[in-house]
Amino acid sequence: MPYLELLLALPFLMAVAVAAVRGTSRNTCAWLAASAPLLGLLVLAWLAPAVLDGRLVRSEHAWLPQIGLMFTLRLDGLAWMFAGLVLAIGALVVMYARYYLSERDSMPRFYAFLLLFMGAMLGMVLSGNLLLLVVFWELTSLSSFLLIGFWTHRRDAREGARMALVITGAGGLALLGGVLLIGRIVGSYDLDAVLAAGEQIRASALYPYALMLVLAGIFTKSAQFPFHFWLPHAMAAPTPVSAYLHSATMVKAGVFLLARLHPALAGSELFFYTVTGIGAVTLLIGAWNAIFQQDLKGLLAYSTISHLGLITMLFGLSTPMAVVAGVFHILNHAVFKCSLFMAAGIIDHETGTRDIRRLGGLRRLMPYTSTLAIIASLAMAGIPLLNGFLSKEMFFAVALETPSPEPMRIATAVAALVAGALAVAYSLRFVYETFFGKGPRELDRTPHEPPRWMKIPVEILVLVCVAVGVAPAWTIAPVLHVAASSILGDAMPEYSLAVWHGFNGPLAMSLVGVAAGVALYLGLRRWLDLHAVNNVSQGKGLFDRLLDAAFGFSAGFTAKVANGSLQRMLLMLVLTAMVVAAAPFVGAPAGPGWPAPQPIPLLGWALWLLMLACALGALFLHRQRLLAVIVLGGTGLAVSLVFVFLSAPDLALTQLLVEMVTLVLMLLAMNYLPKSSPPGRSRLRRWRDATVAVVAGAGLAALAYSVMTRPSQTMAGELLSRSLPEAYGRNVVNVILVDFRGFDTFGEITVFAIAGLIVHALLRRARIAPEKAMPGAPIKLPVPADLAQLMFPLTLTVSIFLFLRGHNAPGGGFIAGLVLAVPLLMQYVIQGAASVQSRFGFDYIRLVGIGLLLALVSGAASMLFGVPFLTSGHLELQLPVLGKTELASALGFDTGVYLVVFGTAMLVLTMMGTIKPSRTRSSQRGTIDPARRSPLTGEMH
Repeated sequence: MPYLELLLALPFLMAVAVAAVRGTSRNTCAWLAASAPLLGLLVLAWLAPAVLDGRLVRSEHAWLPQIGLMFTLRLDGLAWMFAGLVLAIGALVVMYARYYLSERDSMPRFYAFLLLFMGAMLGMVLSGNLLLLVVFWELTSLSSFLLIGFWTHRRDAREGARMALVITGAGGLALLGGVLLIGRIVGSYDLDAVLAAGEQIRASALYPYALMLVLAGIFTKSAQFPFHFWLPHAMAAPTPVSAYLHSATMVKAGVFLLARLHPALAGSELFFYTVTGIGAVTLLIGAWNAIFQQDLKGLLAYSTISHLGLITMLFGLSTPMAVVAGVFHILNHAVFKCSLFMAAGIIDHETGTRDIRRLGGLRRLMPYTSTLAIIASLAMAGIPLLNGFLSKEMFFAVALETPSPEPMRIATAVAALVAGALAVAYSLRFVYETFFGKGPRELDRTPHEPPRWMKIPVEILVLVCVAVGVAPAWTIAPVLHVAASSILGDAMPEYSLAVWHGFNGPLAMSLVGVAAGVALYLGLRRWLDLHAVNNVSQGKGLFDRLLDAAFGFSAGFTAKVANGSLQRMLLMLVLTAMVVAAAPFVGAPAGPGWPAPQPIPLLGWALWLLMLACALGALFLHRQRLLAVIVLGGTGLAVSLVFVFLSAPDLALTQLLVEMVTLVLMLLAMNYLPKSSPPGRSRLRRWRDATVAVVAGAGLAALAYSVMTRPSQTMAGELLSRSLPEAYGRNVVNVILVDFRGFDTFGEITVFAIAGLIVHALLRRARIAPEKAMPGAPIKLPVPADLAQLMFPLTLTVSIFLFLRGHNAPGGGFIAGLVLAVPLLMQYVIQGAASVQSRFGFDYIRLVGIGLLLALVSGAASMLFGVPFLTSGHLELQLPVLGKTELASALGFDTGVYLVVFGTAMLVLTMMGTIKPSRTRSSQRGTIDPARRSPLTGEMH
């Protein structure tokens, strides 16, 4: 049974189910959301014996094997531990959120985002391929953006979400670069191969660059200095999000990756000094800033930064015991930090504020919640008989015994001692100024205990803090051992999780740290007014200035480049294409290697002269727009004849139909434009445009000639030889579109559909001057209406015929879709859009959506048989009347192309002809005023 696939799919499936729920009770929605982590925990429990026995559970499916991207899932001890954290704490957060969210908050939307976040984290920890890990890594950034900005009505939530996305997204790009370098060094992106190639990676000349890029991704995600400032601003999210983000997800993703890649990247001086140094600085900065926060969640956020720095520092030290301590503190921090955030949320929920200056004395009003929060705070401070004490003791022991130069060892021990004292100080401030002393002050309600079920998650977490602190060998030891051994392997050290190790150096450091922390807090209270301290984030100010500079530059650049002139944008597009095409020949000039030209038949000369005449006609008649459009249509017709002359009937049909549809579109657009183009272009500008046109045209002609004169034993011959036996089609052009390059075609029809939807969105509310509106039929043609109605069934028959034969003869979905559009265009031109739509009732938008969905489903169906996307299948049927009939699975994909092309073409054309007249000629939003600017020329006149 595919247990790992099921484990990963559960959150995503339930996210879809929750998002689809409408009108159900809050309890039903919460239970539906909780089913994903609860069922996932059952799957993990089923796999636990294999993992605890040291075995590796692995599953692999081909995704894009050509680039080394495999959908590989891998469950070892570290992944099992992290998956358990993600699911267990996720289940508690779901329960807690049920009572935290107000009636105004959309529970389906919140739980859908939360489950998407959960699935992204699970995918990251289970990934057995580095490229797949990067995919889920970026998905965590996107889903956290949705969660942090869940309260869209609040500016701080929107800004916090944007800041988190920008910083972690930039780190994700750096991580991708590092992963690509690692893959180049190892020759594989498979995680097992990478972890086994540590010496090869460290010996490579690319190692420093790969390490710095990977560390950039880790440091941004786990809020390490100097990227730490985004995390406190993410506190604008709802408290359940903050509890989840700080304990088991998002920020823990960075330290997870640091642990995951430790065997491959650790072991060098560059790794040691960089990771240890950044971790130590983050540890101290976060702890110091936490003392001076006035917001409960802000204090906890900076304490999270400090603890993340501690974990990073431990992995930087790289000794086996430091790795064990780092894994241990990941577990302990997740438990007590989640309980503290939930307690802070309860306080906010019941008092209406998180401002420490307005709190105090809550132990009298909320004694039970106060007790739970105090115990969790003491665990955060590292007080004995609680879980935080054990990992802090292990940290002190590692700091004293690290095998590094004497100055480094002393600095490490001092940093650990100072951090321990600061942790006691900010924990004391959290406890004393919230639950003791005078207060509360200026509240608009009387605080009381929350609903019973809202406290249960906090109770469970606090119970874990006590159980681990009192009996670690019976509770956490197996999990810690299997997780740490999956990193260290044979280097796993001997250690003891006993509560009492006698009087030793780490215990002395703990006692000194507690005493120093108490003294520091009391001293700050005596000599400073902590309530008056205004802690300003320098990082946020720098981030805002950089963002404003980026926006200012982009706005100025856009104003100069995309200023509404279509000519300028087209010129820049053509110039860019010319530069890119010519760049390869600058460094390595090479001749074209063309064969001797062959004599051109008389018909070829005639077609060439016809195209030249039409092109020159368009040049001299460009001010008379109707004539220019007609002459350009003649150029397209001549190109179609050239395709016929060169034995390319598919291209000829396509070109001819595109010209017909484009001609009608241009005629419709001209109805809203002046009859002639405005004068006024300088001679210099005309010469510039002529030069660009000649150079670009000559380049395309040279490219076309090079392609047509190449020997057939190249790619063309390969496609011709493989078309029938592999794709079951004799029409190689259609086979290329729906099979060999089917993914490109899917992207093209998607872009085509998006363009049509954009036209619809822009024109559906547009208004035009009354004298420019089209009453009824836009153009009067001497064609009887009955004849136009007869054309539809005939053309539909031709369209279906071309569609069905397209895989083996000229035709296909694109051509058939345009053919079907022609009779409707004719009826539209003769009778008007309203008449056509009322008779046939086409909903073109829905038709486009159905076409895209059909193309996607038919292409993805091949993956059910273990072959790549859009792989063709073939079936031969012996039918009673038709006889032997051959069917290819590409027919389903081509049907989607058919519907998208027809629906989008008709959507654009009908929108062009149904712009409504405005009531006045005054300028208003959405008004098309042809007297101000021409959409085709961009000129003011």
